[in-house]
Amino acid sequence: MTEQSVSRRDVLKLGWGLASAAILGEGLLIGLRFLAPRVGEGEFGSVITAGPTDSFIAGSVTPFNEGRFYLVRLEDGGFLALYRRCTHLGCSVPYDATRGEFVCPCHGSAFSIEGRVLNAPAPRPLDMFPVTVQDGQVFVDTGNPVERDVHEAQSVVYA
Repeated sequence: MTEQSVSRRDVLKLGWGLASAAILGEGLLIGLRFLAPRVGEGEFGSVITAGPTDSFIAGSVTPFNEGRFYLVRLEDGGFLALYRRCTHLGCSVPYDATRGEFVCPCHGSAFSIEGRVLNAPAPRPLDMFPVTVQDGQVFVDTGNPVERDVHEAQSVVYA
């Protein structure tokens, strides 16, 4: 039998190759983890439990900052979850309780309590999130915004 000797250079090449593969694998893992969505319970992009139906009075607008929406309880008792992003250029739209409207601070678009456009330049109503009511609790799915061209009565959810 012939005995092969391994040179110091071969050992170093193997070591550097293994170290490089480990670093590349770790970088790939970190990159994939960075790109993966991280949605925690009760945060934007998940289903948020808004609370019991009777904690929202008729005609009220309740902001949910973590969910980036307003939960509107209409005068007739129906619920709407309106995305707080303006449909013109995406500015955050605050609710002006004195006017009873959502007013965009960027370009002056105004929206009714149902999200209808009252004042341009917004091209369409505020987007909505699906609302469900189960066992007296209101749930809002912020992972699925609904774009709409007009406000429709069937988009209102009743308890």
